[in-house]
Amino acid sequence: MRTHFIAIGGAAMHNLALALHNKGYKVTGSDDAIFEPSRTRLEKRGLLPETLGWFPEKITSDIEAVILGMHAKADNPELLKAQELGLTIYSYPEFLYEQSKNKTRVVIGGSHGKTTITSMILHVMNYHNREVDYMVGAQLEGFDTMVHLTEENDFIVLEGDEYLSSPMDLRPKFHLYQPNIALISGIAWDHINVFPTYESYVEQFEIFIAKITNGGILVYNENDPEVKRVAEAATNPIRKLPYSTPQYTVKDGITLLETPEGPMPIEVFGAHNLNNLAGAKWICQNMGIDEADFYEAIATFKGASKRLEKIAENGKNVAYKDFAHSPSKVSATTKAVKEQYPNKTLIACLELHTYSSLNAEFLKEYEGALDAADVAVVFYSPDAVKIKQLEEVTYEQIAQAFNREDLIIYTNPAAFKEYLYHLKYDTEGVALLLMSSGNYGGLNFDEVKTLI
Repeated sequence: MRTHFIAIGGAAMHNLALALHNKGYKVTGSDDAIFEPSRTRLEKRGLLPETLGWFPEKITSDIEAVILGMHAKADNPELLKAQELGLTIYSYPEFLYEQSKNKTRVVIGGSHGKTTITSMILHVMNYHNREVDYMVGAQLEGFDTMVHLTEENDFIVLEGDEYLSSPMDLRPKFHLYQPNIALISGIAWDHINVFPTYESYVEQFEIFIAKITNGGILVYNENDPEVKRVAEAATNPIRKLPYSTPQYTVKDGITLLETPEGPMPIEVFGAHNLNNLAGAKWICQNMGIDEADFYEAIATFKGASKRLEKIAENGKNVAYKDFAHSPSKVSATTKAVKEQYPNKTLIACLELHTYSSLNAEFLKEYEGALDAADVAVVFYSPDAVKIKQLEEVTYEQIAQAFNREDLIIYTNPAAFKEYLYHLKYDTEGVALLLMSSGNYGGLNFDEVKTLI
């Protein structure tokens, strides 16, 4: 099958391109900018475009599927040529559904935790040599790509993103997968540039539940009041399986999970991660893994890339980086690190980087999010606000939103870096937590490792 990717360089798109190449498809693509690691990974497989840019002449009538990435605009020259020729054009999630419509589709949704839960499931399956197809939003240890597609595997595990599918298809991605087995981990307002009200955001999860196939299964986090309400209100003919945070203890910096066989040490920590683990267990059991085998496998799970990832440690200090940016995830991550290291000084640094977090109206959602930290630091770049064409966010608005008198705020990358470099790591036991979907205006995390 001949496929062409418009915007092949994206994190998700290039992984799908690699997966189809591995499956034996003939793959071509274009993009106007391709960064690492996409560039090297595409080049290694001979899929890197020779020249950056859009070339309508690449679009020919023998192409059987054109796959359109979010980075491409509606007036993209290659897209216009494909439309003119009447070619079949798919958004990323549409094509994934096309590849999996004869499989049992397991879709993991939620405002937070979906990457970690998906990763846990894949780790357990891989540990027990159970072959499944998958799409996950992070690079996992032991997996070559973030997307894997075959003809023969019975299951496909899909991370269900609620963001839009493509410039032509404004439906949330997870509405297109029609799951046989679905999970919702949490609902906390996000993507306000697309869903301007809380109600419009919650409605997307109601639609997601309605898309579960008749006789299918919904696994849901009953510790989240909104998830519980939405799940229990659903009337379609599905089986509902609630889960909640399991019992655990923390001793000498080690989290012990209570199991039928007694306390078991695990690599991940924090109430939110233990909650994710409970959801993953239900899913795995419905995929044929028994409880004992699940526990054996999950004991070795170290976490998904950029999700509460330990980047440095010595006898006195420890440093983590995390993708957290939504208020609920920031709060959960900060509490988790403090619970794990109660005797260390927790310095929690949050970069406001997304459309939602840089919106003056949304900022009030962050009240209390950093309260578990001994020292709370917020960084944001006025340049990022301008690039995103948002109204200016002021120092005073941030201070008022977090409602913490001792909040430290930085807007200059050099000043923030200077602050990190002059913390008293040598004389105090410090737990440094860096939360961002960006890089604090150019911070080198490898250099941070040398400070600890």
